Amino acid sequence: MHNEFAVLKLQSGLSEEELSNRLGYHPRHIQRWESGVKKPRASVILAMQRLVPVMETGSSEGEFTFIDLFAGIGGLRKAFDSVGGRCVFTSEWDKYAQQTYLANNRDNRQIEGDITAIAADDIPEHNVLIAGFPCQPFSIAGVSKKNALGRAHGFADEAQGTLFFDVARILKHHRPEAFLLENVKNLKSHDKGRTFAVIKNVLENELGYHVHEMVIDARHFLPQHRQRIVIVGFRDPVPFNWSDLKLPQKGIKLMRDILHPEDGTERPESHFTEGRTAAVSQKYTLTDKLWAYLQNYAAKHRAQGNGFGFGLVGPLDTCRTLSARYYKDGSEILINRGPGKNPRRLTPRECARLMGYGDDFKIPVSDTQAYKQFGNSVAVPVFSEVARIMKPHILSLVRKQVPVDLAG
Repeated sequence: MHNEFAVLKLQSGLSEEELSNRLGYHPRHIQRWESGVKKPRASVILAMQRLVPVMETGSSEGEFTFIDLFAGIGGLRKAFDSVGGRCVFTSEWDKYAQQTYLANNRDNRQIEGDITAIAADDIPEHNVLIAGFPCQPFSIAGVSKKNALGRAHGFADEAQGTLFFDVARILKHHRPEAFLLENVKNLKSHDKGRTFAVIKNVLENELGYHVHEMVIDARHFLPQHRQRIVIVGFRDPVPFNWSDLKLPQKGIKLMRDILHPEDGTERPESHFTEGRTAAVSQKYTLTDKLWAYLQNYAAKHRAQGNGFGFGLVGPLDTCRTLSARYYKDGSEILINRGPGKNPRRLTPRECARLMGYGDDFKIPVSDTQAYKQFGNSVAVPVFSEVARIMKPHILSLVRKQVPVDLAG
């Protein structure tokens, strides 16, 4: 868990040297406060709080409240912030993801860790639960036998031992007006459909929610083929309809929309780009050895009739799904640099753009961690659109009024 000074430093976006100049203390003091070796005076904390700019979203006001579970770097939160929601609780166990989340959500003073260790009583009341829960294998041994014998079995029997159980126990305890869950497309087919059947049974029959699911491809909004299942639920019946989604035509967005132009029209950033033209750093170009390996690997599998291999794309293409393993060799998305040149990986900034994060999104971690984080994230525009069509139904339950016309 980060101490208050470390959190404020991340949220300020200032370096040790900059903070030293602003606060009038030696950089060694900054290092000690950040590491927790020494506690700063109250006046230092107050000065730090004044350095943190007010976020445009996530203010103390909101049309409805939500909690952000398995939060990652906050992609689902951005979606619900964008429609007027207010986050009242965040849980994410990975310390590097916490760093990125805190750097981009300055109203958060704390992120809780392992959700399995948090009692439902310790989570604030909320209107909406959002979660991109990991898809762990469901242990449903004995369920089929119980069904065959006509014996009742509750959600604890079916879901215990999985992270979905924690979503279910929080829904059961707090009974929020709505929820949104996100997972990989294959969740529906996992274990011949039995896993998804367990999830739907828990949500609908055990918890009494009205559930709607849809697989949406991020390629409607971004130059990336990325299919995810979206599961939406409401505590009471509402006229929710997936046909209200406004999905742009696939393929309108191309790689040129997210690649560094390398022509001087954008400013150099960190170690991603450099020089007068903000050219992509050479560190992202594949070595001769790695490029030869990937080509040989692809040729070997082609000869065996397999489809394994690298994904080489240019400015007018769309790409494969960005995965959390992208840091290893970048093979699923390689940028063609022209004849006679080795291709390159995407920079972390390009990965951020590929997932729908704006250029104001801070990347305070190493490239390796950034690749993992964006590969594990959601495509923000997809869920902003889902949040948009959910909002009137959420408010209808919160305010007990008829939903407004979505077209308006």
